[in-house]
Amino acid sequence: MQLHFRELGAGNPLVILHGLFGTSDNWQTLAKRWAETHRVIVVDLRNHGRSPQTAEHSYELMSQDVLELFDQLQLQHVTLMGHSMGGKVAMRFALDHPTRLDKLIVLDIAPRLSDMRHQDDILAGLHAVNLATIESRQQADDALAQHIPQLGVRQFLLKNLYRRDDNSFAWRPNLAALTEHMPAIGAEITGPTPFLKPALFVRGGKSDYVSTEDKLYAIPALFPNSQVETVVDVGHWLHAEKPDEVYALVEAFAKS
Repeated sequence: MQLHFRELGAGNPLVILHGLFGTSDNWQTLAKRWAETHRVIVVDLRNHGRSPQTAEHSYELMSQDVLELFDQLQLQHVTLMGHSMGGKVAMRFALDHPTRLDKLIVLDIAPRLSDMRHQDDILAGLHAVNLATIESRQQADDALAQHIPQLGVRQFLLKNLYRRDDNSFAWRPNLAALTEHMPAIGAEITGPTPFLKPALFVRGGKSDYVSTEDKLYAIPALFPNSQVETVVDVGHWLHAEKPDEVYALVEAFAKS
């Protein structure tokens, strides 16, 4: 699968994978900063953004998609970074293809199983938007608000809404496939052998996506040469809430 990507800068590659319902666009501001010292490649994962849509969605397939991108761009000495779902893709890739990476960075996600019930309201909100009848983004926001009270979450989701050539609205994510495969998105990440190269895990201080038990047991079991850093007073979208802190952590680790 030929994933859509954007490329900036020069140097050793830093490849960035977004989270569920995200796109490469979410990373443009930070990508420009990292591009001062790295060749930065921001990717749309399958069923997201401008990448192809398919009926299937799993970490095995997404890891293979990323491998094909590495081969296409002939990438070497890569630091691979992912947030949330993208972090699980990055972990799976590191375990599948350890020789293709120099370093791994994972933002606010652990390798353990998640039941994904925390996505129920978001899915209900997205499905509540009647794309055949809405005439404005405000109408879409009104529909989302019936299920999602948080303005910031709705604004994030509405970045996925676009107009087709016929002026009708559509979602960029493949909502049907993502809804069907939500259990697979919550799947545990495992591998036959640990990833022995350096890995950085960054968690939000107000987020529960990476627990103390994850830090002490689950992460070191698969990534024994890892460190876990915490950005205080932020939730799951730590790179949006405190971009300077995330920039500095990633830059220091990638250059070390």
